[in-house]
Amino acid sequence: MIDVDLLPDGIVIADAEGLVTRVNRAASRILRRRPDELIGSHVATALPLDDLAGNSWFACLRPYDGLATRTRLSEGSWHTPDGVELLVTATLVREAPLEPVKQLVVSLRTAKARAHRDRVRSDLVATVAHELRSPLTGVKGFTATLLNNWDRFSDEQRQLMLETVDSDADRLSRLITDLLDAARIDSGRLTLRPQPLDLVEATQRVLENISAGSGLSLDVTAEEDLPRVWVDADRYAQVVTNLVENAQRHGMGVREIVLRRPTRFPDGVALEVFDFGPGIPEEIRTRVFTRFWRSGDRGGTGLGLYVVKGVVDAHGGEIEVCDGDRGGACVGVWFPENLPEVLREIPRP
Repeated sequence: MIDVDLLPDGIVIADAEGLVTRVNRAASRILRRRPDELIGSHVATALPLDDLAGNSWFACLRPYDGLATRTRLSEGSWHTPDGVELLVTATLVREAPLEPVKQLVVSLRTAKARAHRDRVRSDLVATVAHELRSPLTGVKGFTATLLNNWDRFSDEQRQLMLETVDSDADRLSRLITDLLDAARIDSGRLTLRPQPLDLVEATQRVLENISAGSGLSLDVTAEEDLPRVWVDADRYAQVVTNLVENAQRHGMGVREIVLRRPTRFPDGVALEVFDFGPGIPEEIRTRVFTRFWRSGDRGGTGLGLYVVKGVVDAHGGEIEVCDGDRGGACVGVWFPENLPEVLREIPRP
């Protein structure tokens, strides 16, 4: 039998009368009382736990005289008298179903890990809200300025403001699309509408849209005689946009964008985006594709590369991060020339 003193969670054991018979070291530390102060006392006294409304754990759950079919008390959040949050669960030991409780085994653990996860989620919500508010502020500011001072601006100034509004609206739309697609990828509901596509033309068209909104000069370098590839045109545009924005934000700018037929995967086309940054350490290259993963202080939702990987995987393609041949990082995605048979059989709207 395992020694309860070796367990990381606090364990308090009470007999059929509710008197504490055993307390392990972790429980003594969590409750800040010596074992000899707890042993022999009633479990309601040994565990003076309340919820935020002041209701007692023992009075609410009634482990000894509650529902006779119970064998376990679900984990819940309770607080010690000095305000420490604990996650508490218990096992009700019975000699037979519907028999009285012979022994009560209570497990305690601090809620620090859960509180940390909650803070991380709150930070992510705040980050996403900030990313959404930034373009929305631009849209609101320029439209209000135009409405209140239309006659004061020349046609060229109005054109510039409206182009900025259009660019911010596109950015807002992309952020919302990434959030929705991340949820679809998680649930396995990402849909595709594949068609034969010239990736050179499609890539250049996306780059022109990005350049028009940002003032950048972006072009694609492509090998000759690349085949058409079966991809979803809208999803492919999303991949190109996210890779370029990732290089701009985290890689100190785009060095080169290349389309080629790779030696390792000759039956398809690879899109490679090189940047000017310091590169991505090899030990974290697989982590950059996880949801909400961020590095450094350049912001972002942490969804761009996660969505890219989800889209590429849905096409039966490959994605990888490597060092650029002239420094920096290279994020490459490969799409097969034809959809795999297993993907062809999936009904698509």
